[in-house]
Amino acid sequence: MPVIRKGDTVKVIAGKEKGKSGIVLEVLREEGRVRVEKLMTVKRHVRKGRNQTNPEGGIVEKAGTIAISNVMVVAGDKPVRLEKVARELGAKEKARLARRKVAS
Repeated sequence: MPVIRKGDTVKVIAGKEKGKSGIVLEVLREEGRVRVEKLMTVKRHVRKGRNQTNPEGGIVEKAGTIAISNVMVVAGDKPVRLEKVARELGAKEKARLARRKVAS
């Protein structure tokens, strides 16, 4: 189950938008994709009178989706892996904890 949530800051680690970061607008769990603001924008042609938000029609830019496996959550200034751990014994809610590599 993905640990990424709406409102998280993520960095793209693979694909066309590699190296860019943004805030998650929506998580599409069934498709395994996320919608990140200002990344993967797609253009759609809208006919006149077909859309309530754009009644005059034209070319509309929308936020596209990115595969959830191609993004990592940013904690501090670095992208990190997150894991869910129980806070206490018997706790129903789990906390998200950043897994960092320990220097030896």
